Amino acid sequence: MAPVKKGILQRLDAGEVVIGDGGFVFALEKRGYVKAGPWTPEAAAEYPEAVRQLHREFLRAGANVMQTFTFYASDDKLENRGNKLINTGAQINEAACDLARQVANEGDALVAGGVSQTPSYLSCKSEKDVKAIFKKQLDVFIKKNVDFLIAEYYEHVEEAVWAVEVLKETGKPVAASLCIGPEGDMHGVSPGECAVRLVKAGAQIVGINCHFDPMTCVKTVKMMKEGVEKAGLKAHYMVQPLAFHTPDCGCQGFIDLPEFPFGLEPRILTRWDMHKYAREAYNAGIHFIGGCCGFEPYHIRAVAEELSSERGILPAASEKHGSWGAGLEMHTKPWVRARARRVYWENLKPASGRPLCPSMSNPDQWGVTKGHSELMQQKEATSKDQLQHVFDRSKKH
Repeated sequence: MAPVKKGILQRLDAGEVVIGDGGFVFALEKRGYVKAGPWTPEAAAEYPEAVRQLHREFLRAGANVMQTFTFYASDDKLENRGNKLINTGAQINEAACDLARQVANEGDALVAGGVSQTPSYLSCKSEKDVKAIFKKQLDVFIKKNVDFLIAEYYEHVEEAVWAVEVLKETGKPVAASLCIGPEGDMHGVSPGECAVRLVKAGAQIVGINCHFDPMTCVKTVKMMKEGVEKAGLKAHYMVQPLAFHTPDCGCQGFIDLPEFPFGLEPRILTRWDMHKYAREAYNAGIHFIGGCCGFEPYHIRAVAEELSSERGILPAASEKHGSWGAGLEMHTKPWVRARARRVYWENLKPASGRPLCPSMSNPDQWGVTKGHSELMQQKEATSKDQLQHVFDRSKKH
């Protein structure tokens, strides 16, 4: 029999570094398996080999958590604004669990089942209705016996608390991750207070994912940590940020940027930026460190390489990557061989190659959130009149 793996809380309680995977929806959209707009995970059922391969690449890069590709896999999101439902939410969730478990069993990785924010919450449905959506996804995670659960990508702590309360009913470890920055959630609740509410609801791991760059997310988790400690509570901490620089973002994060989602590539962090991120997160007391949108396997490999001393292991993918560019010693051109050193890459200020482009943008700031008529969702496709309305409004911002 295969040895029993240590659970997520056992690892974190022992002070181990746990490395998460990267951003599946963005990575698979670029590969042609996810549609930008709905950002839903039908590929788990429609193109399982694509999802399986990405899991394998993240595992090889050093990740030891395989999150099920169930982002936005609630029925209300799968059928939102004219999205055609070919496979049911249950079928997608089951397929995603099977793929994550298969790859996790190829290494020392755990499987995390995740639930995300819902259109129903934005449309002011009741707590009972929203919790019923989470419960429906949860039934699949229990059936497939995932190792732990993550309530991930919540702009409003109220909805995240509802998710945690449902997930806790399973008795499995629960992590909760908000997509907020230092200004707090979309109703103005501070990061520290958000964390306290999540811990009191039953989350053993709290943190931040998506919407902001790594250093902003680490800063926000520090604020969460301070709030939890001030309240006399205890928790473990996680961070899974964007792989994009976002110094010009407001409280809504990168979705307010005019480049979102198809022009973000100039903002991508280098692998060397990821070394700095991993060290900053670890020094802040965050031991569950991964990535979200924009993260590719080489980014996760950089995180794993930076923390290899703490983990006592290099990822398998490092066999094809010399430390700090050491592989360039074999290059045919001498000026490239001269770059085979840490000091060169640590101090590089990469150019964009775009002389007519600004270094920062002016984000859209419509200032709407849950409860506003602009955010009421619908099953029907967005009409031409509705599109014209947002086109006209965008001219005013």
